[in-house]
Amino acid sequence: MHLAALVVAFAACAAIIGLGVRFLLVPRQATLAFGVAAGNVRALTAIKGVRDITSGVVPLVVWAVAGRTALGWTLVAAALTPIGDATIVLTNGGKLSTALGIHGVTAALLIAAGLVLALA
Repeated sequence: MHLAALVVAFAACAAIIGLGVRFLLVPRQATLAFGVAAGNVRALTAIKGVRDITSGVVPLVVWAVAGRTALGWTLVAAALTPIGDATIVLTNGGKLSTALGIHGVTAALLIAAGLVLALA
């Protein structure tokens, strides 16, 4: 039973990574397949809002059930989000100060805190 659950969990993780890559490579098709019109800014901001809420809840759950070390590694992995956000800002005409001052600092703090928690 555990093996089956692990297989499903791995498949779900691989699928969501694949969906994320699809949004980066073919955003119009991915948005339409998601179920909203391409260019629907409200839908896209709602998607980001849900992603951000989830990004905050998941590390708290990891901390609650697996402890400080697991939380640390989760924070290090979660730093991919603000690194990606900084890249998005820079490649879409945003300001370097915003990319680094908001997203870069967030990534650095997640990595620093994560490593302290994971390696202490």
